[in-house]
Amino acid sequence: MGSKKDAAPTWAEQWGSGGDGSSKKGGAGSGSGEKKTTVAGNVKAAASESLVKAKAAAMVGAQKVKSGTSSGIKWVKEQYQKRASK
Repeated sequence: MGSKKDAAPTWAEQWGSGGDGSSKKGGAGSGSGEKKTTVAGNVKAAASESLVKAKAAAMVGAQKVKSGTSSGIKWVKEQYQKRASK
């Protein structure tokens, strides 16, 4: 299952449980350490990418709130000036 580079790792691959023999004594060898670091690297890369996307979305949202608030305050000021000048 872990042969595809773009595929997300399964729960069993991330936590070392499953039928690959990594949870048995003596069956893991040096290959399982490499696999765990690769899976951890993939998880960190995916989390980092998600963080970048979330940050970009938050920035866009904050900019919309800022511009909406600014236009709302301007509208209130205009309404006050109209009533005050009558």
